[in-house]
Amino acid sequence: MFMKKITSVLLLSVMSIFASNLVVEDAYVRATPPNLPNSAAFMILKNSSNENISVLKATSDVSKAVELHTHDMQDGVMKMYQIQKIDIPAKGETVLKPGSLHIMFIGLHKPLKVGEKITFTLELSNGETKTITAPIKSVMSGMKHHGHNMKHNN
Repeated sequence: MFMKKITSVLLLSVMSIFASNLVVEDAYVRATPPNLPNSAAFMILKNSSNENISVLKATSDVSKAVELHTHDMQDGVMKMYQIQKIDIPAKGETVLKPGSLHIMFIGLHKPLKVGEKITFTLELSNGETKTITAPIKSVMSGMKHHGHNMKHNN
C-alpha cells in the first residue's frame, strides 16, 4: 500500500513536469483570396506558470516563412512589422488579434480556404513547443484598418 502511494505521488509529479504551462484558446487563421500570398493566425495565449514565457519562433509548412508580427501607428500610418518575441506574463494572457500581435504566414503555398485547418508550432522561451491545429476562418473586419494605410515593413 505504501509503495502504491509513493508510486502515485511520483507519477503525478512527473506528469506535472511535462504539463504545458501555456494554453492556447480560440486559435484561427485568416482565409485568403486566390492571389493573396500572406495570412495571419490569431489566438489567446494563457500562461499558468509563475514565470514569464515568450513565443520566440513559429513554424509551419503552409508558407515559405512564418514570422511574429505586430502593428503600430507611426507618423499617422498603420505599419506592420516583424518582432523578436511575443511575451505572455506569468499567470496572465496575451491576445493575438487583427490590428495587433499576430503570427504571419508569408509566401503561402496555396490559398487558405474557409473550413480547412492548418497546423503550426510555437517555440517558447521555457524550452517547450506548442503545436496548434487551427481552423481557417473568414475575417473581414481585420482586413479593414479604419481608413489607415497599411504598409508592410520587412
